[in-house]
Amino acid sequence: MSEQTAEVAATETEGTEQQTEQKQELKPTETVDFWKGKAREQEKRAKDNAAAAKRLTEIEESQKSEAEKAADRIAKAEAEVASVPAKVSESLRAHFVEYHGIDAEDAELFLTATEPELLLKQVTRLLGQSGKRTKQLHVPKEGTNPKGSDDDPRREFLRGLGLGGH
Repeated sequence: MSEQTAEVAATETEGTEQQTEQKQELKPTETVDFWKGKAREQEKRAKDNAAAAKRLTEIEESQKSEAEKAADRIAKAEAEVASVPAKVSESLRAHFVEYHGIDAEDAELFLTATEPELLLKQVTRLLGQSGKRTKQLHVPKEGTNPKGSDDDPRREFLRGLGLGGH
């Protein structure tokens, strides 16, 4: 009997080992499939929640009074107005850098103002410190009038008509 018991025990041990191996072999596949299913489920919930949030926002907007809507528009307009000086300063900075030939490093370091008036002061000071001066426009013969001779026959003709010539 002991041989039969040992044989049965060996068979049971082999069966248990085979089941354990099967579970170990199936477990990674089951785990991957399980988590894929969980991920899909979460994605579906997220999409449903996003749609619900959008709908909630629409409902809240429709229930706002005209005063609240006007207040929202005013707040947006004030925010836009507050950003205008910074936008102007950014454009001026680019113009000054190009026009005066300011190095990019100097511009980054010294031209930091977000208000146009302060930026203009920074540019003036930077140019004064660096020895660079603003470009002077030069118009040749500016302020001089050509001197013609008084004995020009055309001038005499115009004087006779009373149209010119002193």
